[in-house]
Amino acid sequence: MAHFQQTLASQMSFAKYGRKSKRELFLDQMNQVVPWSELLALVEPFYPKAGNGRQPVGLAIMLRTYFLQQWFSLSDPGMEEAFYESPVLRRFAGVDLGVAAAPDETTILRFRHLLEAHDLCGEMLMTVNRYLETKGIRITTGTIVDATIIHAPSSTKNSSGERDPEMHQTKKGNQWYFGARRTSAWTARRRWCTLS
Repeated sequence: MAHFQQTLASQMSFAKYGRKSKRELFLDQMNQVVPWSELLALVEPFYPKAGNGRQPVGLAIMLRTYFLQQWFSLSDPGMEEAFYESPVLRRFAGVDLGVAAAPDETTILRFRHLLEAHDLCGEMLMTVNRYLETKGIRITTGTIVDATIIHAPSSTKNSSGERDPEMHQTKKGNQWYFGARRTSAWTARRRWCTLS
């Protein structure tokens, strides 16, 4: 028992040396730039009202849960699990486990289906984009390019006594390489590779 108390005490003292993670900094920034009140007003007319049955989870919690799923590529079960594992995600979404359980995967699924049924996903995206544009922030798509060197022997000891004409010499850092360069590119819709 004494070992457990010592471990708990050491964890509590660790908190004063903590720092915000990249995830927490990102969520702090999203808390500032996303027009939450406008999004709540957009979804609220379609969100179920409290009745005689099970009380619905708060709309603000569900809306933030939806955004967390999009930003961190979480499935419905993965999102539910993440709430129990990450106090940072709970704090951002407004989930207080001392008051109520985190939204379960079925609740999360039903909320996403509600958004899809009323075509609210596109409306929310347009609302966010309009708001960001008024703040001078523009989000666009792009292409990620990766260049890799495919090594080839620089030897001329082959049947023709010459180097391969398609291979070239290039410098990467302070080291020289002989071979071909393969360029891979990705966009949101497709990927392609070329040898150059």
